[in-house]
Amino acid sequence: MVIEVKKPTPDELKRLGVDTWDIWTCDPSTFDWSYSDREMCYFLAGRVTVKTADQEVTFGKGDLVTFPKGLSCRWTVHEAVRKHYRFG
Repeated sequence: MVIEVKKPTPDELKRLGVDTWDIWTCDPSTFDWSYSDREMCYFLAGRVTVKTADQEVTFGKGDLVTFPKGLSCRWTVHEAVRKHYRFG
C-alpha cells in the first residue's frame, strides 16, 4: 500500500471541493493509526512523518495526501497539523 503525496493546483483543489471538507487538528505527538476507508487530505499547516511497513513519507503544508483503505502506520507529528480531510 502506497501513500500518495502531491502538490495540487488551485484548480484541482476547487474541483475536489477541498474547502468544504471537515478540518482536523493535532498537536505534536506520535501515534499508531489504521485506515478503515480511503482518506484524502489537504494540509493547511504542520509537518508529519508517516511510517508504514513499506515506506516512510514526510509531508506538510500545501500537500494533498491520499491514504489507502487498510493501511496501518505510525504518525509522528513534528509541527501542529491543521488539515482538510474526507473519507471514501
